[in-house]
Amino acid sequence: MTTNWHSITKEAVLRELDSGLSGLSKKEALKRQKKYGLNVLEAKKKKPLFFRFISQFKDFMILTLIFAALISFFVSLLHGELDFVEPAIIIFIITLNAILGVLQESKAEKSLEALQKMSAPTALVMRDDLLESVDAKELVPGDLIYLETGHFVPADARLLTSVNLKIDEASLTGESHPIEKDAEVLLKEDILPAERINMVASTGIITYGRGTAVVTATGMHTEVGHIAKLIMEDETPLTPLQKRLASTGKTLGIAALVICIIIFFIGILKSRPVFEMFMTSVSLAVAAIPEGLPAIVTIMLSLGVQRMARKNAVIRKLPAVETLGSATVICSDKTGTLTQNKMTVTEICTSKGKEMPDSPGGKQLLTLASLCNDTILQITGKGKQQSVSVTGEPTENALVMAAHQTGLIKAQLDLTHPRVFEIPFDSVRKQMTTVHKMPDGGYRQITKGAFDILLSECSNVDKGKELPLTQVLKDQLIRLNESMTGKALRVIAVAYKDYPAGSSLPEKLKTYSISGKNKQQNLEQGLTFAGLIGMIDPPRPEVRDAVYTCQLAGITPVMITGDHVSTACAIAKDLGILSKEAPLPKLRAAEFTGKLSTSPSAFQSGAMTGAELSRLSQDELIEKITDYRVFARVSPEHKVRIVKAFQARGEVVAMTGDGVNDAPALKAADIGCAMGISGTDVAKNAADMILTDDNFATIVSAVKEGRGIYDNIKKSVHFLLSCNVGEILTIFAAILFGLPSPLVAVQLLWVNLVTDSLPAISLGVEPADKDIMKKKPIPPDKGMFSDGLAFKIITEGILIGTLALLAFIIGIRFFDSANLPGGVVKGTKTVELAAMTTPYVGRTMAFAVLSLSQLFHSFNMRSEHSLTKIGLFSNMKLLLSFFICTFLQVIVISVKPLADIFKVVPLTPAQWSLVLVLSFLPIVVVEIQKGRK
Repeated sequence: MTTNWHSITKEAVLRELDSGLSGLSKKEALKRQKKYGLNVLEAKKKKPLFFRFISQFKDFMILTLIFAALISFFVSLLHGELDFVEPAIIIFIITLNAILGVLQESKAEKSLEALQKMSAPTALVMRDDLLESVDAKELVPGDLIYLETGHFVPADARLLTSVNLKIDEASLTGESHPIEKDAEVLLKEDILPAERINMVASTGIITYGRGTAVVTATGMHTEVGHIAKLIMEDETPLTPLQKRLASTGKTLGIAALVICIIIFFIGILKSRPVFEMFMTSVSLAVAAIPEGLPAIVTIMLSLGVQRMARKNAVIRKLPAVETLGSATVICSDKTGTLTQNKMTVTEICTSKGKEMPDSPGGKQLLTLASLCNDTILQITGKGKQQSVSVTGEPTENALVMAAHQTGLIKAQLDLTHPRVFEIPFDSVRKQMTTVHKMPDGGYRQITKGAFDILLSECSNVDKGKELPLTQVLKDQLIRLNESMTGKALRVIAVAYKDYPAGSSLPEKLKTYSISGKNKQQNLEQGLTFAGLIGMIDPPRPEVRDAVYTCQLAGITPVMITGDHVSTACAIAKDLGILSKEAPLPKLRAAEFTGKLSTSPSAFQSGAMTGAELSRLSQDELIEKITDYRVFARVSPEHKVRIVKAFQARGEVVAMTGDGVNDAPALKAADIGCAMGISGTDVAKNAADMILTDDNFATIVSAVKEGRGIYDNIKKSVHFLLSCNVGEILTIFAAILFGLPSPLVAVQLLWVNLVTDSLPAISLGVEPADKDIMKKKPIPPDKGMFSDGLAFKIITEGILIGTLALLAFIIGIRFFDSANLPGGVVKGTKTVELAAMTTPYVGRTMAFAVLSLSQLFHSFNMRSEHSLTKIGLFSNMKLLLSFFICTFLQVIVISVKPLADIFKVVPLTPAQWSLVLVLSFLPIVVVEIQKGRK
């Protein structure tokens, strides 16, 4: 069966579909339904909750922790100790992290459900030569359907008849205004779906006129069905943060295993007991891996989500917060995202030239356009509470609103100039005519429509008085029109003709033939040209600054739209998206009639049409993608190709949009941003972020927030790993020097999960640097430990480890010597430290110094600048977490039941003083280092 229904005649379509003007029989419809299925979209198979939970344990770091917990449990079981504390804590943490992961993971795909909601619930269909209303899901190819104003289009179909038919397909094609449909035209085979004016697509809304059509595709075979397939097939890529954390986790996990093996064999070589070395190795594994890191990152991202929600950006998937900060390209839909999705009059010209709307000439022109108009304007409330709404076709709405803003109220104009006759707009004549009774008893005919057609029907021109329309004046008007279309304005021409009181016009109206067969009665001749009105869907005023900020931040804004290339380029130039580096296309004279050339030579670097894009392979597109800033007349498949081409160049792509046609690209992008007000449910459910105010500028504040969050996550990783390196070195050095293990696993777990975690979370609310949006985006392939971070982590870890080990040695030499086998040490007897069985004070001091030195060290992480510059009290949450963790550490050591669990003993004031001095040293050392910069 053919798919090029737009390129063959109506009769051929009916023959191909084995259908006719009497429709299908119910029996035949049922037969075809079994063949083609219901007119519904397929649902993607959902992954069971259990498998989603199990998938959370794929991380290498998590697997290493599980292995360490199992080893700890079985070794203690073999020795009859049944120590459940350490493995239980580890298992609890990783299970909690898995639960958080499932909760934060994108829930079952709702995009397809939203698409189904957009489908028409019922359809008017001819069955057995009878017109009836049926459930739209029962439609099959070959069905004859009737289309009326206000209805949804229930399936893809080829028009058989059309009477002034206009369909809003903005959510599907990106067009900013309803598309005029024409059943009579034949089109080329390779024309884009958005330009198939003899076809209607499922989910379109009929805004004007009526028609009949034969169904050509249903369900997943429709244009919307193709979009649904793209949504199902494309998987959302991992975010840069997820990739970096996965790489970090793998590195740490491997490092932990290597260290465990090395320590185990060193211990065996030193004749240490096998069981002791197993437990020490497990302790090292625990020390090497920051158990709380996944939960801390989740909490930090959640805090960022709350802050962004207050700024009108709702995050649906947590990692998306950070991804925005890494974005290097923002691909934005035009209609409703960069623009207001509201046609607005921006230029008025009479034969004298450009006019202000409130000038006499401007008011006269707007009065004519407002009278020859079917829009209904409603005014509610008074004073500051007054609101104005318009109901009608977008172009006519713009004309009535422009008149209203100059004080011309349509309802009042209609009362003083009552309409007595009208010829509705149709796509063949491309104009509309109304006749009005004037206050003096005469009549005024007003005609508005396409410039080239209306000009040919004029014999006079209004230049303050009516003058003959000479060729010179005609050329002037043509140049005036060209200047307006060159700005991508949609131009409406207006003309009129006056009939004095007592004229024969009323009699003419009685015999007028709308079909145009009665040529002698044709009103649309001998008109007086009044002027031109130009309109456009204008840019949002705040977007210009947002685009500039993006460019300042090293982010490339790109426009992707289904609209005409001339309109797209005009908006892009106005916003600064098309600059000197990406010039406007060289539009040919064909633009004059609204037909755009798609020849590759028609455009310079900077703008590409969907037709040009279709001729490129994906490899060719990847090679050329960075030369373009505007992509116009594109399909949903094109949008996905563009996004993937940028990603293939190593870019982190954010995609914004509001329509069904944007959904596949929103999902394929590294982060999808949907519009909350004008956006369809399909777009929202495919996106990672929703802008509740539909404001492109909100993306800029979200990018700033994302960058700040990444910086803070990096600070937390820096802090946690430098602390963990200190823990590893403490144990490693003790074994090398023949000392007892200075820390046990439960102590390391306490440090990692409590005294490290609270400060790490508090670092997550550190205010972003003032110049953060002047920095270039972080390349996605740039590791977490770049820019000397790995060196800092190691050197700071050595410092913390050295201090903890020093505290341990001081404790066992001066306070634990009485616990040696054989009793109290007297005189200068050499202390065999390795023989010590319970170095309680030394272990307690090491535990205290390790914990408190890390708490002090957290203040070093706040900034590259000295604490004296940024202020100690500028992050009160970090200060609060410091005091809470210090208090908890003192309680754990001082309260006996807790001390027994953590295998420590209370310290004397002298011992506490020594602990505090050693713990404070990281701030002194790092402040000296910062001062040297």
